[in-house]
Amino acid sequence: MFTKMGVPNGQMALFTSLLYLPWTIKPFWSPFVDILKTKRWWIISMQILMTTCFVLLTLTIPHPSAEMIAAGETPISLFTIMLIIFIITAFASATHDIAADGFYMLALSQNHQAAFVGVRSVFYRLSSIFGQGVLLVIAGALETKTGNIPLAWQLTLLITSVLFGLIALWHVFFIPKPADDKSSLEGQTQSVKAVFVEFGRTFATYFKKPCIWLAMIFMLVYRLPEAFLIKMINPFLVASREAGGLGLPTEMVGIVYGTIGIAFLMLGGILGGVYASRVGLKKSMWWMAACMTLPCLSFVYLSMLQPQSPIAISIAIAIEQFGYGFGFTAYMLYMMYFSEGEFKTAHYAICTAFMALSMMIPGMCAGYLQEALGYINFFWMVIACCAATLLVTFFVRRTVDENYGKK
Repeated sequence: MFTKMGVPNGQMALFTSLLYLPWTIKPFWSPFVDILKTKRWWIISMQILMTTCFVLLTLTIPHPSAEMIAAGETPISLFTIMLIIFIITAFASATHDIAADGFYMLALSQNHQAAFVGVRSVFYRLSSIFGQGVLLVIAGALETKTGNIPLAWQLTLLITSVLFGLIALWHVFFIPKPADDKSSLEGQTQSVKAVFVEFGRTFATYFKKPCIWLAMIFMLVYRLPEAFLIKMINPFLVASREAGGLGLPTEMVGIVYGTIGIAFLMLGGILGGVYASRVGLKKSMWWMAACMTLPCLSFVYLSMLQPQSPIAISIAIAIEQFGYGFGFTAYMLYMMYFSEGEFKTAHYAICTAFMALSMMIPGMCAGYLQEALGYINFFWMVIACCAATLLVTFFVRRTVDENYGKK
């Protein structure tokens, strides 16, 4: 949306990466999700809040002139109100994330967690694909029909807010109610002192876990290539060929990601979960780390040859999405493994905070690096970062239980 509105890549990547901040600092309030109310209550409440935010986004989107958009010099300051609402949405989403992660681990046995982690990672990525695929098809079609880019995105946000509302309403009636879904202080006096004692104990037990420093490095480094890549994929696909991009129309990007991308993402994620449940996390980590990194070569190919064939572009996207779906399974399963024990919900939230930080910091500078290096050299830099993923995987897999995740 920002790219199509004429915001330069550097500003776009910086400010959208800052929206990861709530996920980075969510450990500071994640214990309260364990201590107060049920996970189900938090999930539904945050969905209602996010729906409200999307309605407000629809009403506050700016309408820069066609000349400003064409010049590619739209100031990010025009989007100040939207960015504030996006931050509120991000805090609600991060809180929802804490509750949903805990809900998953409460409702399923360890074996089922491993078996379904591939499916879960697919749906995690589907949310991103929905934004990068389905919404782009809608926005692109509306751009073509109206000839007005800001109006097209305003209508797209309206559709999104309606969808959020319908899903929240569905969950009010159909989310299950596990017997273990209760406050960690249930049956006790929930005084302020008791809450904060429990809060402190949550953090203390996390940072006393074995191999904590190695685990933190793994969570920060494993996704480094993707952290750079993901910020520049859509700008690269829609950028003009003269600027080093592929010059694809918005709806074409949406179709490639929303159909072929989704199919291969789901295939990779499901196969990753099945494979991990059969051989265990430890044996599967090497293959998954390789699949997480090698597909980055797809974008080196696309940037160097700039193919015009939709088939060639689709194959490259399919390879990248399959590799991501398969490789990300190890990351999610390792976070579950490391979070086992008391306070697993809050501890998993701390792990996902490191995950968010691993995406936020590289993403903040990705746009400026691309502007300085150009697309070809930028994607080669991403390939160089793959070495860090493989190195940290080599060390961390030694600490994993041989049988974790096996049926």
